Amino acid sequence: MNKESWQGVFPALLTPFKSDDSIDFDLFRKNLEVQIEAGVTGAIVSGSLGEASTLTQAEKVELVKYAKSIVAQDFPIVVCIAEQSTAEAVSLAKEAEAAGADGLMVLPPMRYKADDHETVVYFKTIAQSTALPLMIYNNPVDYKIEVTLAMFEELAKVPNVHAIKESTRDVSNVTRLYNRFGDRFKVFCGVDTLIMEEVMLGCDGVVGGLVDAFPKETVAIFNLVKAGLYKEALAVYRWYLPLLELDIHPKLVQNIKLAATKAGIGSEYVRAPRLVLEGAERENVLAIIDQAISTQPALPDYLNLSSEVSVA
Repeated sequence: MNKESWQGVFPALLTPFKSDDSIDFDLFRKNLEVQIEAGVTGAIVSGSLGEASTLTQAEKVELVKYAKSIVAQDFPIVVCIAEQSTAEAVSLAKEAEAAGADGLMVLPPMRYKADDHETVVYFKTIAQSTALPLMIYNNPVDYKIEVTLAMFEELAKVPNVHAIKESTRDVSNVTRLYNRFGDRFKVFCGVDTLIMEEVMLGCDGVVGGLVDAFPKETVAIFNLVKAGLYKEALAVYRWYLPLLELDIHPKLVQNIKLAATKAGIGSEYVRAPRLVLEGAERENVLAIIDQAISTQPALPDYLNLSSEVSVA
């Protein structure tokens, strides 16, 4: 996976389960194939949406192998590294590489709030343990550690750190990254509710959540914006926003699994301690999903429209 492969829409894949708590590989395949047909350009397994904290390392490796058995050879499968110790992170990175993964999306240390130097050393140690390229996941809102511009200065010296998942929720940080580093890193929008804004600011890609349920709409927004068709993109985005807000919620996994179920490409089963939504909470989320499905827009033919637009 070269640096140019870090572009487009990468779903953070759900891990579907059966009622007996085992992984539903048939449903995993169905969901991934629908997304590939919609035009996603890569996929991430065992991330937060994939309930990584409840998966064993063996299950994570099995998901990598299974995903690689489904996709074309040049379709990148990226593995999320979100471990509690450097040793565990290095171990999973090596196993993922041996299993055929194409890249790693690396979170800062879990549970322990590392300082700036510790965090940079953590990332560097993982990078030096593997030939795979890395995406650094910068999400101080949820994970309490911010990867600052000064820290990225250090990480820019590491050849196989290729990309950044920008999830600070500060859209101006996209411009700060490009101003400081030019094209050194590929920058991905990592917050569903900001996909249009951050792609307009130049993001190379999107790591998405609701794409697991509505892949065509996510891909359409990305491609329309890249083609300069902002009015057309905005119409889809305004329809999509109530759904996208289901991603910025403590129960994003349950929310998106319910949306994928309603779209016919998922199931509601989650692993404890998570529990399936129920009662008024489930009805409120269902109302948002059902309203969106009942008003689902016809997507513009952005491939033909884009030929009429001159893009700088």
